[in-house]
Amino acid sequence: MAKHRRRRFLKTVLGFVSGAFFFQSSLLRGLAAAAGKIILPRGTDRKTLLDKNPATLDTTHLDITPLEEFGNMGLSDHRTDLEKWRLTVAGAVKKPLALSFEQILSIPPVERDVLLICPGFFANHGSWKGVPIDRLLLMAEAETGITHITIKGPEGTYQTTKRFPMNDAISHKVFLAYEVNGRGLPEKHGFPLRTVAEGYYGYDWVKYVHRIEAEKIKE
Repeated sequence: MAKHRRRRFLKTVLGFVSGAFFFQSSLLRGLAAAAGKIILPRGTDRKTLLDKNPATLDTTHLDITPLEEFGNMGLSDHRTDLEKWRLTVAGAVKKPLALSFEQILSIPPVERDVLLICPGFFANHGSWKGVPIDRLLLMAEAETGITHITIKGPEGTYQTTKRFPMNDAISHKVFLAYEVNGRGLPEKHGFPLRTVAEGYYGYDWVKYVHRIEAEKIKE
């Protein structure tokens, strides 16, 4: 039943996408990755990655960075009152959501090892766990033809806004993490939710996320 709902959701969100298209796209992405990505061996010194584009790296064998060694930039002292905080899911959806942290934790999670590079400063390869954006959009009954997802955080003066293609949400390249390396996300790293964005630089990894919006953008 869940598998059927997810398949129906993917077709609804993208509108024109068929199963054959997904198969072909996945195959092409796999071939491109095999041909173009740099395979990082186990034991790679993270300092050698500071000037690399994360989209060009195969991190399958890269060691996980201990949380104590994680670099950090940007806003790091924002405090969230979980009693008042809600994750808003809005935009081109039929049923906007306002989810508590407890509700988010009840959603089947996604877990992925993803490299974050802040160019010239640090590279963190973390094991991230969080909520899949496509699941949130399913719950909110996203409209047909969604092309992009906009992520915002934190609420207020220091809010940052970043936009990602819907395909990155469906493939779980982009999701919202509440744990890293088996531990609750530390405040300085964006608690309660931060964006994990495979293949993107660290300045796209929005911290203290409070809102996502489904959008239809005409090219």
